[in-house]
Formats: sequence, C-alpha cells, structure tokens
Amino acid sequence: CPPRPLVQVLRLGLLSFRESEALQQQLVLRHHQRVREENQENQENQENHQRVREQSHALLLVQHPPTFTTGLRCLPYPPPLLEGLRQTGAEVQRCSRGGLITFHGPGQLVCYPILHLGSFKKSVRWYVCELEQTVLSVCRRFGIEASTSPHTGVWVGDNKICAIGIHCGRYVTSHGFALNCNTDLSWFHHIVPCGIEGKGVTSLSAELQRDVSVEEAIPVLLEAFRERFNVSLSDVSLRDAEDRESRD
Repeated sequence: CPPRPLVQVLRLGLLSFRESEALQQQLVLRHHQRVREENQENQENQENHQRVREQSHALLLVQHPPTFTTGLRCLPYPPPLLEGLRQTGAEVQRCSRGGLITFHGPGQLVCYPILHLGSFKKSVRWYVCELEQTVLSVCRRFGIEASTSPHTGVWVGDNKICAIGIHCGRYVTSHGFALNCNTDLSWFHHIVPCGIEGKGVTSLSAELQRDVSVEEAIPVLLEAFRERFNVSLSDVSLRDAEDRESRD
C-alpha cells in the first residue's frame, strides 16, 4: 500500500489576493522546476520521483481583504463598472482561475490547494468534484444540509455557501474554493455572484444562526480534506516550506 501523499498546510491569515496569487505561482513553478530537474537527471528510482511530487503538495489557508475577482471566463468589465466596485472600498482583480465574478473578504475561509494530480487522479472534473464533496462534508459536520448543482460550487437551497474556481496546468492545481463562514454577505449585493442570476449567497453563520468564525471552520475543513483526498497533513510556516524546498 503506497504512503498517503503529504500535504503541507500553510495558515497565512489575512493576505492580499495578489500576494496569495504570487505565492501560489511560486509554489507551482517551483514544483514544475523540481520535476523537470529530476527528469533531466534520469533517476532510476521511481519511488524517489513519487516522493518529490508528494513533497510539493500544499494547502494555503487565507482570508482576503475585501476583493472582487474575475476569472478566465469573464469578458473585460466596462471601466465604469470596475470603478463602481472600487468605490465600495474593495480591490478589483482579474485572475487565472475559472469562473466569473465573485467576492472575497474577511470571514471567508479561502483554500488554495497546490496539488499534483498525478498523485491522485489526472482528471480536472474529478478534482472539482472532490472539492465539492469536501465542502459538503464540512457542511454536514456543522449540521447543514448542502448540495451541489449543475452550477459549480456548494449550495444550501438556492443560496451559494461556497464558490469554487480553479486553475490546472500540467496537472498542478492552483486557486481553489471560498467558504463563507461569518462573511459580511452585503458585499455580494454589488455583483451577480459567479454570473448566476436569481441565486443568493449564504454562510455557515447565517444557516446556523450563530457566529461561526474562520478559526472554528479550519479544523473541520482540514479533517474533511484529509479524509476525502486520503492524504497526510503537516502544518508548516511559509519559511519552513521555503527551507524544505531549497534543501530538496
């Protein structure tokens, strides 16, 4: 029985969207570089090749300052609309994930898995489904009956509780999902979340009628992620992760 893939968990606290995107790209590029170097060395031990890939897995946990983001499926927004969003006090960023416009802000648990799908299953459809099932498990553990729909994400009735938007290049994932914990949902009034008309948004706090913080949700999410992806988790600081990368 092969060992479980090891995923390093980085709890980054409040971080700007641009900083988190740069960190994701750094981890993705570093992973690709390590795989290329190993292939060039033409190592004979296949187990060692697998070990290198597994050590590159990471799960970034962050909250963002108020930020509206648009994905690859979005046409450029008219400047007056973008300016209107900026006047709310939020940042507006275009990024490489799939999907349309959404909001990130305090009280939202944003999870960015940096995984090589070769250690799991080389299928983006499978991966997105596993993310949805992970969040469904989180909701069940909180006693919330959630579901999926033809629209990507996790829903409670007609209200989205978790948005999902990923990028995958050469089977390495980035971006991820955003679970509303005790988010100020009024921010979503400025947009049509994920471009889906006639739907609303909700949060763990709204559904349970009590405050559910990001800090309370993190251990529940980690346990659900560990079980769903059948991985081992290891908490590391950003400096520790960088040190391990340089040593390897």
